[in-house]
Amino acid sequence: MAINLMSTLKGSLLEGFFPEGWDLDALDKCCSRPPETIGKRETWWNKRFEPVACESLADFDMMMGHEIALDIANAKKAKKPLIFILPVGPMGMYRWAVYFLKEWNVSCKHVHGFNMDEWSDGTGKTLPASDPGAFQNAMEGAFYGPLGKLTVPKSQRHFATKASLPKYGDQIRALKKKGGRLVTVFGIGRVCHIAFWEPHFAAEFKSVREWKAQDYRLGAQLHPLTIEQNAITSFKSRTTLVPTRANTVGPGLFLKSDRIIGGADGALGRGMMWQGMSLWATLHHKPTPWIPSTFMPTLAGRLFFLKELAGPLEAECN
Repeated sequence: MAINLMSTLKGSLLEGFFPEGWDLDALDKCCSRPPETIGKRETWWNKRFEPVACESLADFDMMMGHEIALDIANAKKAKKPLIFILPVGPMGMYRWAVYFLKEWNVSCKHVHGFNMDEWSDGTGKTLPASDPGAFQNAMEGAFYGPLGKLTVPKSQRHFATKASLPKYGDQIRALKKKGGRLVTVFGIGRVCHIAFWEPHFAAEFKSVREWKAQDYRLGAQLHPLTIEQNAITSFKSRTTLVPTRANTVGPGLFLKSDRIIGGADGALGRGMMWQGMSLWATLHHKPTPWIPSTFMPTLAGRLFFLKELAGPLEAECN
């Protein structure tokens, strides 16, 4: 018998830790596939969904940024509103989106940006916009600010505050009625969340249909793996700075996207990574509310990923 997580889980401190709907053996089977098969199409993928391997982080940032900028330029040419649901993580693509838009001299007056999430307390009260950990602060510094005169009008920038987030659904639906296209830009969480829509939320709903109807959540309770992921990626390992709650959009919004632009860049160097399993599960586990990111390949668009995340996902002591 193999000595691994599944064979030693019972009676351990991790028993009951993972989302109850996770089939650990099925996840392990996804991760055991040869790296060269990561792009093999599944029957549930949208015909216009495409995973795109990137050789380096520099390539990843540039290619994803170009994809965002191209959508903005195409919408302007078509004289249509463009609705973005935007993440803070990944972030490197925003610098390149700004670069291309400035090179092409494309104004973003037709763009409406909806940040997908924000740190909060249990009531939905968020960090001050100027806080260095606040997603609003990150977006202003990485995207809206550097665009200068070409930027998205302030009245068309929406952040996931207690007052603003509940209005997202009606605002987005109204823009779509005017011919706007909804594009969700996203990363994939360690627990395969999209935005901060966590896998354990699945236990609350009687059906997939009901789960898919949820527009948002205030003060969402985050999984411990999400908190540790962010301690590593955003808080320089200082777990004590990471809130345990967040406001977030739900599948009622991001699964209504006309197009998606995804990114997986979770490599740490020296062969270390945090996102390999999450990427494999997203692409090759059948869609389930217990693994929210598995629904993204059912939508049209692209998922850019660092080639090294494909593995092989085998032990390598560092």
